[in-house]
Amino acid sequence: MSTAVEAPSQPKAPKKIKVVISDLHLGKGRLHPGGGVNSLEEFYFGEKLVEFIHYYSSGAFSDYEVELIINGDFLNFLQVDYRGHFLTVLTEGVCLEILKSILDGHRNVFTALGNFARKKGNMITYIVGNHDQPMLWPACRECLNQACDTNIRYKNLVYFFDGVHIEHGHMHEAANRFDPRRFFLKKDLAEPILNLPFGSHFFVELVLKIKHKYPFVDKIRPFNRMIRWAIFNETWMTFKTFLTLVLYLAKTVFVKDPRRQITFQRMAKILFESAIFPDLGESAARILLDDRVHTVIFGHSHVYQYRRYKEGKEYFNTGTWTEITSLDVVSLGKITKLTYVYIDYSPEGRPYGRLKEWRGYHRIEEDVAVS
Repeated sequence: MSTAVEAPSQPKAPKKIKVVISDLHLGKGRLHPGGGVNSLEEFYFGEKLVEFIHYYSSGAFSDYEVELIINGDFLNFLQVDYRGHFLTVLTEGVCLEILKSILDGHRNVFTALGNFARKKGNMITYIVGNHDQPMLWPACRECLNQACDTNIRYKNLVYFFDGVHIEHGHMHEAANRFDPRRFFLKKDLAEPILNLPFGSHFFVELVLKIKHKYPFVDKIRPFNRMIRWAIFNETWMTFKTFLTLVLYLAKTVFVKDPRRQITFQRMAKILFESAIFPDLGESAARILLDDRVHTVIFGHSHVYQYRRYKEGKEYFNTGTWTEITSLDVVSLGKITKLTYVYIDYSPEGRPYGRLKEWRGYHRIEEDVAVS
């Protein structure tokens, strides 16, 4: 009597997920090395981020392949000084020293990233944003790889996989758009520097000077309501700032400087876009017209968002892990939501996104974030 031989069972494919975070803006840390609070540090949630990274590589996710996708502005190079100065002339050496000061300020975060990456099947992908443009330099990438003890996969602008289109979002805004044909400037310069967009020059050369006195100035939404408030409550400061702005724009357009490439036509486009406050949702809708794309994920705007379009096409914005002050009556006050996008694969293999908020592990007490 013969017995049938059972075919060996095929090993199950490992379960996999991806999590997307953006706009954490890690700086030099909350405290200066010599003591005192660093008022320009925007990231207060290092312990919660460490817990987040640990959660998605342990427990229920121990047998998952997990990809952590960092969608831009993870590191805040524009708001970290180089030997006491805030620069827009950013050579590779300058950027490397700034990066090392950020690593020192948040050592626990990069240790956690290293532990995450050492788990078999895990991966880190880094998409460059406008505040961490120095991550285009090879030396900065190698330094971060060493700090995390892994080979991070870097994407200059866009990461596309399985119908999912991910990018930071600054390329859809004239003020912060990179020139994809020229990431670096070399002509008439002693050594190459980053080709910073106008928005980065504007932030370092004008906004940072205001932030030293009003650290919250770029964290208020909606911005037009803050302007109206400032006109009536800080009239002289608002007038001086407006005059400084006009002079700055004139100098930018009419004074030639090999360290920046801003034409009159480009400035006009920047001012026009700034006046109408472009919505990244419109850019997402245009990308979703491509039949190959079913999901778009942006960051950059610091406002978490979800929209569903026809035929199951979806847009997510991951928001920010920094503090926002709302002047809307329905959400008046300071708001902090540690939002991210969780991408799960269905049995059919198609990935689906979900907007989530990280609450952290339960704790009895913790320090209040003040600056």
